[in-house]
Amino acid sequence: MKKLIALSAALLSANAHAGPFAPAAGQAGSTAIYKDDASFVEWASGWQNYLPGSDLADSWKNPAKALGPAVGDNFDIVSLGNGGQITLTFDNPIMNGAGYDFAIFENSFSDTFLELAFVEVSSNGNDFFRFANYSYTPSAVGAFGAVDPTNLYGYAGKYRQGFGTPFDLSELIGTAGLDLDNINYLRLVDILGNGSETDSLGNKIYDPYKTTQSAGFDLEAVGVLHQNLGVAPVPLPTSIWLLLSALPFFSGLRRKTPA
Repeated sequence: MKKLIALSAALLSANAHAGPFAPAAGQAGSTAIYKDDASFVEWASGWQNYLPGSDLADSWKNPAKALGPAVGDNFDIVSLGNGGQITLTFDNPIMNGAGYDFAIFENSFSDTFLELAFVEVSSNGNDFFRFANYSYTPSAVGAFGAVDPTNLYGYAGKYRQGFGTPFDLSELIGTAGLDLDNINYLRLVDILGNGSETDSLGNKIYDPYKTTQSAGFDLEAVGVLHQNLGVAPVPLPTSIWLLLSALPFFSGLRRKTPA
């Protein structure tokens, strides 16, 4: 078993081993969110279109393992296999709130054995839109190799087990066909990691390749930080509205009263 926007080229060349993005969980500046954080209000409750990729043993093909809260168990996962994918659903839609809106948990056993996946969201289940992503890992990584998380942005799997990688729907503002307050579907697509796929800038993406048995991205859970409960605002009683509308009148009377 396993395993485990863009900045200028000048920043990259300044330190070949440290990229411009957030560091590992527990380090200053990390965006990782711990599994027991009180900010989580909901977890993925359903799945569909599980299409396992290659090099994957049957014992890791249980999509139900991805439902409910993250527990930090190496075996409480569904593996996607090399090039596989899965779509998660929710009891209530994810919505665009202040800051991060959801976080994705993988089961990496270290801060650098990072198997990655693209993250896509949809309102209608047909049209999916991918988060921008950047990979500055300079060269190929062996099956048990290391990836510096500071070279990664916009991928699920950036952080070790027990810590979720967060995503902000605000990054997709203006995307035609996507209702940011009504995200009903979240799709994860395993990245092969051999350089055959590229990031939003055209850089080759590398992660440990190739893994087998529990191959590819290992999904433990998806936690929701902002959900749309569909609760309409409670209207104020007519008497309160009348009182509020009369306040300017009474305020004017007080100003006109001699001291």
